[in-house]
Amino acid sequence: MSATFVIVRHGDTFAPGAPPRRIGARTDLPLVESGRAQAATLGAAFARRGWHFDRILAAPLRRARDTAEAIRSALPDAPALEPADFLAEIDHGPDEDRAEPEVIARVGAAALAAWDARGEPPPGWQVDPAARVAAWRELYARAKGETLLVTSNGAARFALLAEPALTLGLASLKLRTGAFGLLRATPAGMARLAWDKRP
Repeated sequence: MSATFVIVRHGDTFAPGAPPRRIGARTDLPLVESGRAQAATLGAAFARRGWHFDRILAAPLRRARDTAEAIRSALPDAPALEPADFLAEIDHGPDEDRAEPEVIARVGAAALAAWDARGEPPPGWQVDPAARVAAWRELYARAKGETLLVTSNGAARFALLAEPALTLGLASLKLRTGAFGLLRATPAGMARLAWDKRP
């Protein structure tokens, strides 16, 4: 039996036009109106596709949990939400809650590009790539059926990095807010069917 993984980045936590900031594990922001709309749109789209999830896992912070619950509420007979620590936001260290120009001034554009292309954390960020990759590999090895995972952009990229073939042809590992990826485990190995798609 194959296993399918739908990986969702939570909805917007900043209103349109607000300056972007690096928000991670130490900042528990709620969804703004556009973020709630993104979550509802995802739920409606998944329901139209007829997706029936056997498990729904979410990162601990409110933005992920609220996104997951909004999707769940749109799906008939959806399972209860399960907290999953391996989906937790990363800690941006000295860059937490700082505007993007400040972050670039501190770490440099090349360091951020390496993070987005290869998952290499900039200096000072608190993230253990090996542990993240191991957690995804364990999930892939054990899961059956369809699993929905709701997390952050920083955490989601390790779903791809856990299996090198999943990154082929991607210039960036990023997921936009309200976007999803679709991965499948088969006897032939892991396959990426979609990444960074919005309904």
